[in-house]
Amino acid sequence: MPKRAIKAEKAAPAGGPYSHAVVAGDFVYLAGAVPALPDGTWVTGSFAEQAHAAFRNLAAVAEAAGASLDQAVRLGVYLRDFDDFAEMNEIYAEYVKGDNLPVRTTLPVPLVGFDIEIDAVLYTGA
Repeated sequence: MPKRAIKAEKAAPAGGPYSHAVVAGDFVYLAGAVPALPDGTWVTGSFAEQAHAAFRNLAAVAEAAGASLDQAVRLGVYLRDFDDFAEMNEIYAEYVKGDNLPVRTTLPVPLVGFDIEIDAVLYTGA
C-alpha cells in the first residue's frame, strides 16, 4: 500500500521535518496541530483562541487530504493545563460532530509556549 504525504497550504507550517498528514490506504494520519496561523505566527491569546486555531489547523489538514474531521476515528488532545479540559470539551464539540464520535485521549503534557496540540486519525473507507 503506497503512502502519500500531505502539505496543507491553509494550515500552519509543520514545525519540523515531517508532513502535515500521511494518507495510507483508507486512513489519514494527521500530525499534531498547534495554535499558529498559516504564515507561522503563533496564536498567543486565551486558551479558547489557541484551541480554535489548533482545531482550524487540524480541519485544514484534513481538507487538504480530501477528508474532514467528521471522518475521525481517533483524536489525541494534549493540554498544558488540565484545568482547561472543560473549555476544551466545549470547543471540541464545535469541530467534531455526529452520531459516531471518534475515540479520544486527552493528556496533560509540558507544552512550551502554547496551551494545546491535537492530532487525529481519519478513516475514509466505506
